[in-house]
Amino acid sequence: MTVQLTQAALPAVDTVPGEVREWRSRWLVASGFPPWLAEAVTSDPEVDVHALSQLVDQGCAPELAVRDPGAVAGEAAMSTLPPTTSGVARPDVDREWLTDLVDDGAAGRHAVRRLREVLLRATRHQIWRLRDLLPGAGATELEDLAQQCADDAVVAVLQRLSTFEGRSRFTTWAYKFGVNIAGVAVRRQAWRHREILLPDALAWHIDPAPTPDALAGAADLARALEAAISRELTPHQRRILLSLVVEQVPIDVLAERLGSTRNALYKTLHDARRKLRAALIASGHRDNRPDRSTP
Repeated sequence: MTVQLTQAALPAVDTVPGEVREWRSRWLVASGFPPWLAEAVTSDPEVDVHALSQLVDQGCAPELAVRDPGAVAGEAAMSTLPPTTSGVARPDVDREWLTDLVDDGAAGRHAVRRLREVLLRATRHQIWRLRDLLPGAGATELEDLAQQCADDAVVAVLQRLSTFEGRSRFTTWAYKFGVNIAGVAVRRQAWRHREILLPDALAWHIDPAPTPDALAGAADLARALEAAISRELTPHQRRILLSLVVEQVPIDVLAERLGSTRNALYKTLHDARRKLRAALIASGHRDNRPDRSTP
């Protein structure tokens, strides 16, 4: 990515929707970018705003950060696992699915149609379950979204066929793609026209005066956590943590707005939590036992 560092370099044609571009620009300004440079780079949908903020967080000048090729991030290629080689044979029905879905003829087309029916049931179920997140959407809009998600889920399943290990029925494994893709789509739709704040402090979220029935220990822990967030985290880590954990912005939505990836945001969130844990251990507010691992 090359950006001319002059105000005359502002792009004449915007390729990012106005509201999103403005939000991305304000995020960079909050990270230390001059407004003209923030406006210049955020019109490009390929720019990873998260990566730029991290570079500046690490002491890189904004004018140099925009020259870093790592700030234009694509999704890392997903690693694929080979089919299971254990002595336990897959059920015939699963083997039939896998064989037919890679067939170039009529069997393949029929299998894809059957797969889409399975995934459409999944997307309809998930969208109906989450319909309260889309109060303005009627039955037609919800059905259209389910159909779109089913199409996306078919593509996702076909791309990940080699990762199926036979630990569950193939249709059960595939169904989860429909559920997950529909869930992401609903959350993204719900946040499409919502403002995402740029929180930089936790003071608004913790009442410094505990209620009469609040335990003194809990109030003390809250103050220690607020202090740790303020002192131990970089500004970028603070904004990511508070956006995801306090403001409850879906990670897919935040990644999309920042032009970044889920994995990059998870890494920033993990680093922030590690710093907070160390700070709370040092202040005596938690013990040093390792956290229970999660799958």
